[in-house]
Formats: sequence, structure tokens, C-alpha cells
Amino acid sequence: MKDIHWLLDKYGESHLNATNKIIHWICVPSIIFSLIGLLKSIPFFVERDFFLNWGGLALVLALIYYLRLSIPMFLAFCLVAILTLWGNQKIFLAMDGSYAGLALFSLILFVAAWIGQFIGHKIEGKKPSFLEDLQFLLIGPAWLVHFIYIKLGIKY
Repeated sequence: MKDIHWLLDKYGESHLNATNKIIHWICVPSIIFSLIGLLKSIPFFVERDFFLNWGGLALVLALIYYLRLSIPMFLAFCLVAILTLWGNQKIFLAMDGSYAGLALFSLILFVAAWIGQFIGHKIEGKKPSFLEDLQFLLIGPAWLVHFIYIKLGIKY
């Protein structure tokens, strides 16, 4: 497994344009949030709840990945996971407990966020990193967190 610093540096190579960076600050969290909403909407082995759903399972797998990369990144994504699950639960409840409503909301947000990402990369003039290595789909969120950690003086 590659080092977190190498992965963040490599990801950063195709994210130098200020406009693309701003777009990523909006679209990457939107993609995570909406993907978990879409996954939560899929029927599960047992009755779905706040955590016990496909979205929760995907977050656990992502947390294992982040734990292998860096304990501080893992801790940040524990918070992200909780907030993502909580936010999706709030939307689910706002849709009168409708998984179809959550799925539609999530699908619209997911498509809009990916359109934004590709616009950002068009502006940047470089292809998205995940086209080179799918691992970068999980590094994008960590790239954003690393800026927060730098600002706070936290080593990752």
C-alpha cells in the first residue's frame, strides 16, 4: 500500500487550479453524502436503520482503508461517517420515511456533483486521478481533510 503523503501529493498534481479546488470542496463531500444515501436506499439483509444498511457497510469498508493509511485520517472519517449517516437519516425522515424519496434526492445530488467534478477537471485541463487508479476515489476526501489538518497543525 502506498504512503498517505505520496497519495495526497499525486492526487494534488491534478488539482492545482483554484477553481477546480473550490469545486472539489463542494462536490467531493456531496458525492460521499449522496452515494451513502443511494446505498442506504437499497434493500438490506435485515431491516434498515440508521447504521445497518449498505451505506453503513460502505462506510465501514472505507474506514478500514483510512485506518490502514493513517490513524488521524481514520479519526476524521469516523466523524465524516457519523455526520453522513445522520444527514441521510434526516433527509430520509424529511421524505416521510421514503427510501424512494431519499434515493431520488441522492441521485440528483450525485449526478450534479459529478458534473461539477468533470467541469472542474475541464478547467484544470487534467483528467481525474481516479481514471489512473480507483484508489483515488477514496483519496479525494482525504485530500480535503489534509488541508484542514495542516491548518490545525495536526500531523496525518
